Amino acid sequence: MLGRIHSIETFGAVDGPGVRFVVFFQGCPMRCAYCHNPDTWDVNGGIEMSVDGIYDRFERNKAFYTNGGITASGGEPMYQIEFLIELFKKFHDNGVHTCLDTSGIMFTDTDANKKSKIDTLMDYTDLVMLDIKQIDRDKHKELTGHYNDNVLSFAKYLSDNEKKIWVRFVCVPGVTDDDEDLVRYGKFLGKLKTLKALDVLPYHTMGIKKYEGLGIPYRLEGIEPPNKEYVKNKKDTILNAMKD
Repeated sequence: MLGRIHSIETFGAVDGPGVRFVVFFQGCPMRCAYCHNPDTWDVNGGIEMSVDGIYDRFERNKAFYTNGGITASGGEPMYQIEFLIELFKKFHDNGVHTCLDTSGIMFTDTDANKKSKIDTLMDYTDLVMLDIKQIDRDKHKELTGHYNDNVLSFAKYLSDNEKKIWVRFVCVPGVTDDDEDLVRYGKFLGKLKTLKALDVLPYHTMGIKKYEGLGIPYRLEGIEPPNKEYVKNKKDTILNAMKD
């Protein structure tokens, strides 16, 4: 089986615990306004790679990943779920920690065939890094092009099935930082039994050049990245709401 891969980062330090071998999948149904990898959107982009070919790349530096493992990122890895299952099975069967970095948008509990594939994927997934981009349903649609129903359902599914969750949230001034929304966000996270970590990340503009190169309008032009204190205050709002 072949998958379409955008790129591979051999020494990732921010994509899960320890040093990670990060595989960036090609293809994503989301169109997040602040996405810094718009070149991963097209499912027909990237290059074709096999599971064994990727594992061979990992083996070259295997000693460095003793306290880390593999992370599937993107794009949206679950967009190519059959290939992702085979990839994680290969690594998991060889004792390598597997981490899925996902938006959760591909989750469904109404399609039995797709749900079965998700169940199988979870058998080989040790940690899910879940990007919950906006708690408000309509604002999530405006931000990403999709409602957040599947995302929130996936978070509940992970919690109910005792799968470890590491949540990521990008703080965008004037877009995702409304305090009432953040309180709702925290209350939702407080109900997740398997939540292990929360990252509140500052919005950045490092992807703008990619948009220019691809001829895609950048929707958040003019918004400045927030400072560390601002982001910390917003994270505290979420954390305080989690305790209520």
